[in-house]
Amino acid sequence: MEAKTFVHPQAINESEQVGEGTRIWAFAHVMRGALVGRNCNIGDHAFVESGARIGNGVTVKNGVAIWEGVTLEDFVFVGPNAVFTNDLYPRSPRGPFVGKRYETKDWLVPTLVREGATLGANCTVRCGATVGRYAVVAAGAVVVKDVPAFRIVAGCPARPMGFACLCGQSLPHGAHPECPACGRRYELKNDVLVPL
Repeated sequence: MEAKTFVHPQAINESEQVGEGTRIWAFAHVMRGALVGRNCNIGDHAFVESGARIGNGVTVKNGVAIWEGVTLEDFVFVGPNAVFTNDLYPRSPRGPFVGKRYETKDWLVPTLVREGATLGANCTVRCGATVGRYAVVAAGAVVVKDVPAFRIVAGCPARPMGFACLCGQSLPHGAHPECPACGRRYELKNDVLVPL
């Protein structure tokens, strides 16, 4: 039997689509129309906007804002103060020169973080990017293009630095790397990591 949803007394949850076992901590705000799966952890001072989609078993650490158009698949980890965007050319819709730009959602550029990926503390993911399954984005990195599955990226802009195991450990270089932490084995084919 799954635990009931927990909403801290100093959090705001306006969504009717929050799964069982999810915990929403103090000063977090989940807006109406946001979708949050089962057994998630939404940390203090996090914000989940209407239209954001969060899968099952996701960890969102403190100080993260997840905007409309951002989708986090199951078991994603989002480190403290990680940043998402959803507009490549943002302006205040209240400005005198914006015109009709914000009358529709044509400006919205989606972002997808695939199953099991890790986003390190203070990283930035520019909208339009897809972070692949079980990829690792290093703390402080700035992602401006797609990150392949199992890749470790770091820097500004983020560049490939190696490969990550399903367990999160960095893999040794070679055509048939074996994880030093858990022993899982992989094969590297055309610069794509394949679990064996």
